[in-house]
Amino acid sequence: MILRKLLIGAAWLLLAPFAHAALTIEIVGSGANQIPISVVPFAGESALPQGITAVIAADLQRSGLFKIVDAAGVKPEPHELAEVNYPDWRTRGADALAIGSVLSRPDGKLEVRFRLLDAVKQAQLDAYSYVIDRTLVRATAHKIADLIYEKLTGDVGVFSTRIAYIVKSGPRYELQVADADGYGAQTVLASKEPIISPSWSPDGTKLAYVSFERKKPIIYVQSLVSGQRQVLAQFKGNNSAPAWSPDGKQLAIVLTKEGSSQIYLINADGSGVKRVSYSSGIDTEPSFSPDGTSIIFTSDRGGSPQIYRMSVSGSGAQRLTFEGNYNVSPHFSPDGKSFTFIQRVSGSSFHVALQDLASGQMQLLTDTRMDESPSFAPNGKMLLYATEIGGRGILAAVSSDGRVKQRLSTQAGDVREPEWGPLLKNQ
Repeated sequence: MILRKLLIGAAWLLLAPFAHAALTIEIVGSGANQIPISVVPFAGESALPQGITAVIAADLQRSGLFKIVDAAGVKPEPHELAEVNYPDWRTRGADALAIGSVLSRPDGKLEVRFRLLDAVKQAQLDAYSYVIDRTLVRATAHKIADLIYEKLTGDVGVFSTRIAYIVKSGPRYELQVADADGYGAQTVLASKEPIISPSWSPDGTKLAYVSFERKKPIIYVQSLVSGQRQVLAQFKGNNSAPAWSPDGKQLAIVLTKEGSSQIYLINADGSGVKRVSYSSGIDTEPSFSPDGTSIIFTSDRGGSPQIYRMSVSGSGAQRLTFEGNYNVSPHFSPDGKSFTFIQRVSGSSFHVALQDLASGQMQLLTDTRMDESPSFAPNGKMLLYATEIGGRGILAAVSSDGRVKQRLSTQAGDVREPEWGPLLKNQ
């Protein structure tokens, strides 16, 4: 069971074909206290192929932390400060208001203006102006949603981030990358053999993954800018479970070249392989701490799969999980104070769990039954994971407190192995 990721490709041969489409997000839970906000249609956006305000509102609503107050029926719709009648918006129940406009420039570019207003205090909270290419309308909408999220919650927004995942279509496997809302999916690699374990580089420009295209698991690193890729590890036996160090200079990987699965460090160019775990059991699924000083991993050295932590040099391994006899797939939270993992409950159910490192307190976050591959959003507020609903593999997301839940699915087929990408440099 501990090596499920090396076997999952064979199991997927039995699954239904995947239809290429954007992931559809269904919100199935929300936060206890939602911020009521109205996103007024921007002036001039009706001339665009894709509206800006619809994307902003969808982003905010998807977070589970905002209640969208309908702006329909307001005449005239405000687009500048002088046009805002604050009492009207308070009557509608809005605590905040987003207004703006889109102007076409003579050079063919667009100027997007945006203001965030506090309807209670009747004050401006923020204002921005962007000059963009027409191809960046959706990206700009995500950026505005991030600004609203940060200003009203105090946390960094992640609507401008991307996710990676694997889809299966007949005999074809695809590693795909999409926006965090499921749009703009692009195929990074397609193969008739399984692809597993995608892992983002810290700067978001590369993906490491395991491909079986040569009839054995080999680790590759591929640039998302140029499309070029290189073999990172193709040693004797299995090469699996790549995980980037926070500085992007090394990866932790799992090799069987000396016998059982053990954890090694390797430079990003494939040089300098160094073994760092030594046990008589199976050590796998490494994850670096945000400060790069330690690694958490799965090991059955104590008789059952459990989560351990060791220094990056391999010393001082300590067991972290003691509740249950099957705990796997750990990932550090972005702040390094907790970690997520999969726990088997009642023999046949697998749930996403979260454990605090200081107290050891553990919380189950999901009520789905076949969960795997949990991955934190870069702000630590949501976790993306794979699960099964109605006999079909889908992606799902849950907030770190378990209250907000989402399901990301397609019209047909299966999606697996999700990995949430890092914040962009300008975020």
